[in-house]
Amino acid sequence: MKGKLDPGKRQELIEEGKRLKDALTDLEADLSLLSEQLQREGQKIPNMTHPQVAVGSEAAATVHKMVGSKREFDFPVKNHVELGESLELMDFEAAAEVSGTKFYYLKNEGMLLELALVNWALSELVKRGFVPYSTPDLVRSSVIEKCGFQPRGSNTQVYSVEGTDLCLAGTAEILLGGLYMDQILSEKQLPLKLVAFSHCFRTEAGAAGSATRGLYRVHQFSKLEMFVICKPEDSERFHEELISIEEELFSSLGLHFKILDMPTEDLGAPAYRKYDFEAWMPGLDRYGEISSASNCTDYQSRRLSIRYRPTDDIILPTGKKGKAPLQFAHTLNATAVAVPRMIVSILENFQQSDGSILIPKVLQPYMSGRELICRKSN
Repeated sequence: MKGKLDPGKRQELIEEGKRLKDALTDLEADLSLLSEQLQREGQKIPNMTHPQVAVGSEAAATVHKMVGSKREFDFPVKNHVELGESLELMDFEAAAEVSGTKFYYLKNEGMLLELALVNWALSELVKRGFVPYSTPDLVRSSVIEKCGFQPRGSNTQVYSVEGTDLCLAGTAEILLGGLYMDQILSEKQLPLKLVAFSHCFRTEAGAAGSATRGLYRVHQFSKLEMFVICKPEDSERFHEELISIEEELFSSLGLHFKILDMPTEDLGAPAYRKYDFEAWMPGLDRYGEISSASNCTDYQSRRLSIRYRPTDDIILPTGKKGKAPLQFAHTLNATAVAVPRMIVSILENFQQSDGSILIPKVLQPYMSGRELICRKSN
């Protein structure tokens, strides 16, 4: 038959085809490995920064606003550890035996104060249109990475569950971002304003010293976190709204605090711009961070693939109307209540000469109308 291959040649081509197929399989494996490495390296690149953000370390932070003033005491000031233990509000010694250092028990009015802070702030945020959530404590490491945090490495703040791809969540921001992962929203759905109560877990690698004792820096704490998903052109406005909400909440508690516009080295990978709130803590004799508010622009949404479809059509090159391309949303987060540091602030600022604590008025309805936390009578 014309064109029929010689059997030997045919077998040679078959063998060559097998070799090429095997080589392609090897190349595809190499490509997959290189793609993973490229993705990992790419995830180390932080977000862009706002042009008004100062370049440098935390020392370069600029004071955006001072709210309230320091209280003048006419008696020796105690720190929150002394106050909390004398009033039987917390137990660090027992927690160290049971769980280790940087853990604590809250008890009596200490535990009630935690619930009062959360319930009060939550009710205020629901009034402002935030949808409340309770989130899981565990999250996949891939979701943590997509949100801009590193779940592995010597300096990680993340607890990993051995033998799984799960980690203990350090903030509800990760869970709320993951809630809309790989979703296409309609423009009409935006903005999404969410608030979550969660337990937060952090290794606090490298943290030590008297400035971090007691409740100030711990491995586990409760937190109420705000999270917003919006259109790109709206994110700066919502950043201002979140800052305003935090200011109103902390002012309602009667705290003296300052709002700082944080510099580049203190932004973390996801934030385009971040404001920190630092309350005066007289027992520690310094300001201490109680909250922050970050605009992450599209840094997280690109990694999480959170997109939306614009409502308005566009004019195509043909002159006809067509659907606008999908857009990446912007994400923002802000802390309404980080319970331990808020308790530190309340105990130290509202201590009385007899060792009792005056409960802020806004919290009294959430503590059965109590006005004072007093020593237990024997």
